[in-house]
Amino acid sequence: MKWTEFFIPTSKESPTEATVPSHQLMIRAGLIRQVVAGAYTYLPLGYRSLRKVEAIVREEMNRAGGIELHMPAMHPIEWWEQTGRVAAMGEVLLRLGGGSGDDWRSRTVLGPTHEEVITEIARAYLNSYKQLPVNFYQIQTKFRGEARPKSGVLRTREFLMKDAYSFHTAKEGAGGLDEGYQKMYDAYRAIFGRCGLPYIVVEAESGPIGGDASHEFMVPTEAGEDYLVQSEDGSYAANLERAAVAPLSDQHDGGNAPLREVHTPGFKTIDEVSGFLKCEPRKMIKTIIYEANGSPLVALVRGDHEVNEAKLGRFAGVGRVTPAGPDLIRKLTGAEVGFAGPVGLNARVIADQAVTVMHDAVTGANKTDYHITGVNAGRDFQIQESGDIRMAVEGDRAPNGSALAFKKCIEIGHVFKLGTKYSEAMDAKCLDADGKPKAFVMGCYGIGLNRIMAAAIEAFHDDKGISWPMSIAPFHVVICALDIREEAVTSLSQKLHDELGAAGIDVLLDDRDARPGFKFKDAELIGFPIRLTVGKKGLVEDLVELQIRRTGESQKVAPDQVVATVRRLVDTALRSERT
Repeated sequence: MKWTEFFIPTSKESPTEATVPSHQLMIRAGLIRQVVAGAYTYLPLGYRSLRKVEAIVREEMNRAGGIELHMPAMHPIEWWEQTGRVAAMGEVLLRLGGGSGDDWRSRTVLGPTHEEVITEIARAYLNSYKQLPVNFYQIQTKFRGEARPKSGVLRTREFLMKDAYSFHTAKEGAGGLDEGYQKMYDAYRAIFGRCGLPYIVVEAESGPIGGDASHEFMVPTEAGEDYLVQSEDGSYAANLERAAVAPLSDQHDGGNAPLREVHTPGFKTIDEVSGFLKCEPRKMIKTIIYEANGSPLVALVRGDHEVNEAKLGRFAGVGRVTPAGPDLIRKLTGAEVGFAGPVGLNARVIADQAVTVMHDAVTGANKTDYHITGVNAGRDFQIQESGDIRMAVEGDRAPNGSALAFKKCIEIGHVFKLGTKYSEAMDAKCLDADGKPKAFVMGCYGIGLNRIMAAAIEAFHDDKGISWPMSIAPFHVVICALDIREEAVTSLSQKLHDELGAAGIDVLLDDRDARPGFKFKDAELIGFPIRLTVGKKGLVEDLVELQIRRTGESQKVAPDQVVATVRRLVDTALRSERT
């Protein structure tokens, strides 16, 4: 491919709306162009990279036994109502709209994921345990109503996803969900390894997808919007929503102070009350009231901690918890919002472990404009249930005692053990070995293909531009032909281009009539892994310059050795990325 016959609209200036490196560089390198907020055109160079990512994903999914199909983007809302996900997804679920009443448009959604559609297919066609296990996958466009799409292709309303769904008769044993889940886990490791990403696998919350176990694949980068928590010894990693923490030791700083009611007029928040009473937030008990399955549920955490609602719901055995409204809070506490406390509260109360080792704490008095000091569990209120129900914070330790480190990251893949969440909701069953109908045990597995590109750029860029992993670079090699009016230069450049292409190397010939520095800057901006420079000066010595983008290392190579040298470098890089 010749540069003058291709389309690469590079730019020197970073767009003002782009705040993260991948967004800036993808636009400057001519990979993408925004159409509307949250939707991008992939220009030819960017599309080449995206297709390479897609090819790797497809190869590894096929190798793991996946069966490819293609499902529509439009879904009947009735299926989503059956599984309860219309409410769970909220505004993220985009409706086609434009109709009224029973008009088909008012009853159609654009799929952010495809659990309902694939479960209906299984319900229709998989009627015997002999047909299982089976794993269907697709690579297809998804739509999500992101309120604030940003960071380029990292958070968009339209994106390309590989989503897979496995069906089993049981969780354990041969052919069970656990075995299928492990196959996908291993396939994901192979995919992200081949894409050259420095990923970390973490325990994760399942969120609105559901299920009882999941793992996320993360790439650490300052551009990420998520956080992972990793133990110093490397034995534990989780996303922030899932991260478990070791118990805190007893504070040993009191325990005998009398209860005292203090007037705190208008002071409701932890910062306001701690400032007014001149105490540290960690000396306060935060009382948060939720509603779960129609009943109030009270969570207690230290004043400088936050409730982890996923942990709380899981510990309480209620699944989802929602913050209580003012009416419920007033009914339960007899006070306005901001003055709740555990003393004398008649409700189910779950205390975080850190609360159980507090002494002489400050908390709300269940009386408007009043707080209580000198509060001690056991003496002033009873703790019937306690556990880890808070968000991890700096200074915490993993369950094994190793110190925790917090890293910003990008999620690139997620695998879930769904169990029977969808099959039971949609009455999807098959006959088991005993001839009895049994709900499918399911797993689902997603990868954001666009995010792989952005994550690679975030992980590998410098002040000059992108430094692509070899496997997903739009071209492996760029040949910069200098002095193009010299016949010896153009003929050798074309010869090397043709020979490299015949050897299976993706190669681009920069045949533009431009200054050397201009060509070199474009090559560095786009991030081709290997640059060959053919110029009149080099040909005097019968040599071609070869430079590695990632390291800057360069060497002189005889023209008849170029193909073998490049082939060796490309193969070595691809092998390295595989491992």
